[in-house]
Amino acid sequence: MTDYQMGEVETRFANIIWDNEPISSTSLAKLCEGELGWKKSTTYTVLKRLCGKGIFKNEQGTVGSLITREEFYSAQSEQFVETTFKGSLPAFLTAFSARKGLTREEVEELRRLVREYGEDE
Repeated sequence: MTDYQMGEVETRFANIIWDNEPISSTSLAKLCEGELGWKKSTTYTVLKRLCGKGIFKNEQGTVGSLITREEFYSAQSEQFVETTFKGSLPAFLTAFSARKGLTREEVEELRRLVREYGEDE
């Protein structure tokens, strides 16, 4: 499984890219200066790190994503469940709902998802 972990600041940076892609690296640096207070060198350093993780690409000065925002959050969630709950979705849901509880709407949505999953088999 690919390591798609990002810290809070990296996630804010990633969201800037996802919201504006494709974007020139120069425009990205200007956005990051305004939104994150970064120097151009900081933008390029973080971009290089996230390109190395396989999340983004910088080809001929144009930055774009290799995975969508939804794919990123899906992979991150999967990694969390795998690491924390040994891959057990029921264990995760039990722990999640023990403190927070689930609304009637959330329970119905989970039932719908389970039904749809069963129909696909």
